[in-house]
Amino acid sequence: MVKQARAELTRQQIVAGAAAQFEKTGYGSTSMADIVSGAGTTKGALYFHFASKDELAQFIIAEQHRLSIESVQAISATGKDPLEQMIMLTHEMARQIVDEPIVRAGIRLTLELSTYEGPVEPYAEWISAITDLTARAQAEGEIRKSVSAESFGRFMPSAFTGVQLVSNVLTRRSDLPDRVDEMWQILLPGIVSDELSGDIERLVKSRWTPAAA
Repeated sequence: MVKQARAELTRQQIVAGAAAQFEKTGYGSTSMADIVSGAGTTKGALYFHFASKDELAQFIIAEQHRLSIESVQAISATGKDPLEQMIMLTHEMARQIVDEPIVRAGIRLTLELSTYEGPVEPYAEWISAITDLTARAQAEGEIRKSVSAESFGRFMPSAFTGVQLVSNVLTRRSDLPDRVDEMWQILLPGIVSDELSGDIERLVKSRWTPAAA
């Protein structure tokens, strides 16, 4: 048991060190030696847990994706209206990007690797979740019927990705919560039903945190 606990701590140390390095220098510019140095471990320990840099990168992407899926499930469990859930989800993702190193690393790796060999599941499932929320919001009279749920499902992840990337370039994401609010202030007037046109400011402020779940 002691050996297993020690091995798990070493694995966590490697993942944390690799996430920090991948976030800093990206996949292509990060070597296994860089990861060993950043994690404060040995090459033998690294290869015991991960056979290659690619395997380690895929693990970090999977961890980031797991956190995102857990957020979708937890926010769904609140029972809030679909449109509020959608807004809450984008703000929770923004919070994770700011606060969670493994999320920042996973997003950078997904963007870099997707150009030639990266997984499509994170984007596909995100698109599916937004498409479903949009269709449900339409059924409940929150979003105009003229809005294509499939199109908005593809557009929303693209918009959020662009917002967080520009925020990273300009302010290292220090203004990301404000930029996400701004994104919704621009988008909502074009999609909400007439009945909710007076509720835009309230909707923009929709938030969820784990403590409130």
